[in-house]
Amino acid sequence: MAAAEEEALRAAAAGESEDEGGGEASGDTSDEEKENEAEIQRLEEQLSINAFDYNCHLDLIKLLRQEGELVKLQRARQKMSELFPLTEEIWLDWLKDEIRMAADNSEREKVYDLFERAVKDYICPEIWLEYAQCSIGGIGQEGGMEKVRSIFERALTAVGLHVTKGAAIWEAFREFENAILETVQPAAGSIPSPEQQQTISTQLEKIHALFRRQLGIPLLDMETTYAEYGEWSKEPIPDVMVKNYKRALQQLQKCKPYEEALLVAEAPKLAEYQAYVDFEMKAGDPARIQLVYERALAENCLVPDLWAQYTQYLDRQLKVKELVLPAHERAVRNCPWTVKLWKHYLLAMERHGVAHPLVSETFEKALNAGFIQATDYVEIWQAYLDYLRRRVDFTQDSSQELEELRSAFAHAVEYLKQEVEERFSESGDPSCTIMQTWARIEARLCHNMQKARELWDSIMTKGNAKYANMWLEYYNLERAHGDPQHCRKALHRAVQCTTDYPEHVCEVLLTLERIEGTLEDWDAAVQKIETRLARVNEQRAKAAEKEAALARQEGERAEQRKQSRAEKRAAKKAKKPKAGDKRKADEDGDKEWGQEEEAEQPSKRQKGGGDVPDEAEDMETGVGLFGRDASAKADLTPKEVAPAASKWKEPPKILHDREKENVTVFVSNLSYSMAEPEVKLRELFESCGEVAEIRPIFSNRGTFRGYCYVEFKDEKAALQALCLDRRSVEGRPMFVSPCVDKTKNPDFKVFKYSTALEKHKLFISGLPFSCTKEELEEVCQAHGNVKEIRLVTNRAGKPKGLAYVEFENETQASQAVLKLDGRTIKDHVIKVAISNPPTRRFAETSEAAGRGSQSLVPRQIYGTRGKGRTQLSMVPRALQRQHNPTAKAANGVAQNPPGSLPPPTEEPKKMSNADFARMLLNK
Repeated sequence: MAAAEEEALRAAAAGESEDEGGGEASGDTSDEEKENEAEIQRLEEQLSINAFDYNCHLDLIKLLRQEGELVKLQRARQKMSELFPLTEEIWLDWLKDEIRMAADNSEREKVYDLFERAVKDYICPEIWLEYAQCSIGGIGQEGGMEKVRSIFERALTAVGLHVTKGAAIWEAFREFENAILETVQPAAGSIPSPEQQQTISTQLEKIHALFRRQLGIPLLDMETTYAEYGEWSKEPIPDVMVKNYKRALQQLQKCKPYEEALLVAEAPKLAEYQAYVDFEMKAGDPARIQLVYERALAENCLVPDLWAQYTQYLDRQLKVKELVLPAHERAVRNCPWTVKLWKHYLLAMERHGVAHPLVSETFEKALNAGFIQATDYVEIWQAYLDYLRRRVDFTQDSSQELEELRSAFAHAVEYLKQEVEERFSESGDPSCTIMQTWARIEARLCHNMQKARELWDSIMTKGNAKYANMWLEYYNLERAHGDPQHCRKALHRAVQCTTDYPEHVCEVLLTLERIEGTLEDWDAAVQKIETRLARVNEQRAKAAEKEAALARQEGERAEQRKQSRAEKRAAKKAKKPKAGDKRKADEDGDKEWGQEEEAEQPSKRQKGGGDVPDEAEDMETGVGLFGRDASAKADLTPKEVAPAASKWKEPPKILHDREKENVTVFVSNLSYSMAEPEVKLRELFESCGEVAEIRPIFSNRGTFRGYCYVEFKDEKAALQALCLDRRSVEGRPMFVSPCVDKTKNPDFKVFKYSTALEKHKLFISGLPFSCTKEELEEVCQAHGNVKEIRLVTNRAGKPKGLAYVEFENETQASQAVLKLDGRTIKDHVIKVAISNPPTRRFAETSEAAGRGSQSLVPRQIYGTRGKGRTQLSMVPRALQRQHNPTAKAANGVAQNPPGSLPPPTEEPKKMSNADFARMLLNK
């Protein structure tokens, strides 16, 4: 780097800093420089700890450029480009700085190399234009003109079809050729020689060719280019060229709606780009399809699904190695946390015959990419092991590829055990699928059953011995490649160990002995099965008795509540002075209770999914017959209650009109002590639109029950009122939801937050209750751009120590997990994870209750650990009815064949807890 150039750039940087500072005093400037130096040092230290902090890289480069630290700036840019694809703005700043400092040919070559790296990240017309203009500066070197033309041609191939920005490349190319034409023109008044005339004709033909090529492509403002060509050529335009121009103009009219949609749409514009891709797919021009994909990715580089769609198109349609592999490499550089992209990359490398060391190197990069789920590591290992298996020639007893495959399997098992379990505190492969694959390869392809049995022994010791399907997998492997003795041994162990479906493995064992076993084998199997099933039935009976006891207790509590309500109603009737009035009041009371139940919000707030229970569960505590504080009110004496009741004037009964649900909202979680709720709520909701009516709901004693209906004049105002949901009213969050009849809309839910995996959002637990939203934002914003923070509260608005933090993209969220998990905030150690709420557990159907006649179901459909112990038939045997009684002997004892399973019983009819209680109490 020339000293003069470096000094000039320092002066320019200093001048920019002075202009930005607005002419501050030298003392203030000095203080600012010290602060900047301290900030630079802090950023460098932070990057030494976490090199993948994208925002930290940006801040460091900005400060170094501002301070004129050229050497450090160049090094910082280099480090960032090795880890991340750079945006168009970062590349242009870097390239312009390097162009200013390039004083000789060797430094100019370095700039060219930098341009080559820049054009590989994204398709950017501005970078290509800058590249071409920079090459014009070296036209005086040997081969300089050919290099300029080569760069322009590559630019036309890359972005010449860009409808809105491609014309700039064409025009720059033509201006360059026109400038060359001026240099070969003879001096004024002189006659050109034949050589000069030939050179001029050749140059004119090049310009004509550029015009013809450009006018055959649909580009914005191509009418102006057509008029310019007519003026420049001074000759009639050929008919073929006119025909091509009109065809391109028609194509432009078809593209314009999609370009206009992109122009007015807001980021990320995914729907608009998808429509554009679909349009180009119908036309079938691969170059145009590829360009639209590249434009979409330039604006949505962190969308893994878009990269997957693009690379899949290249894999299946173009199949060109020079296009496919760079696209896959860019995909994993932009979204390194997405295992699907890495798997597709490995397949593409194998498909195009990439050398094995490069494939292995790519796999190692994938392991260091920082996946956010333990199962992702299992998937990438499976993809790599599949690749290694396809390299092995199993006709040979031993080979280097086979040993490498076995070594990789052992490494995978050890890696998942140590690295993955240590990081995620869970096993990414609880079913040992990798070890199962290894065992099958050893048995089927290597004919090494001894190694396969060792692997299955290891699988069973990892907690899988209790699952019937695991034992049957091993049994099938032995049946196919082992011997009957080991098959029998496996089934005997299965009968002893299986806890989820023991009847099924028992049936398989009896089938084996029926076909291949001796009498001694049959007797041994029957004895083992009877002993095992007796123990299983005993355990099930104990579980059923426990469940019945719980149901009985629940029935007793329900009966007590019913009796308590009857006593309170009787006490209320006793306070009436006249029998007629007493009877009328009792009838009105019963009627009012029925109307309240009907008028009350038809759809209580559904319990939404999430990492924590929904706030609706908190409503259960403290709710009695007359409202939240019923226990306190029930203790009042009749004398204390009577004055309050006498002051209460019963409001007119207004039935709920379901035809007005579209203009009505349901408001709940209001304070029970709210005075004049109709007046206060009218003042609040009139900001949304004209209020037609407010119907607060009161109890029989005249106390406000904490919810009401707000009816508006038009539907627009009702929709606007939904924005007031969770607004604080008298210290409590007010819930505002649509008025929907759940009997007609059973799937209606008002939980407004996502219950699926959100890779850009974090779930934080263990927060101190005093932690505010601002304090949490200050902690999180150091690791990325925080879009929203939601502190989870109960219905009273009190914090639960839980929060959701939404970041701008998945990269920032994954880095924040690594930095924040286990951090201490106000003496509280917090836990941080990607937001992935557990799936709601629905009650099993009645078909799942009968296990005796149930076939084996793969345990994966119930989760990684299979069915739980509580998912058994809990009906006592004494209550089960025999549908097909067996034949009886003379002494009345049922006769069963030796070794046969107990006869299946009829599935019990599904009963509620109340039915169960009445049956046990003989009522």
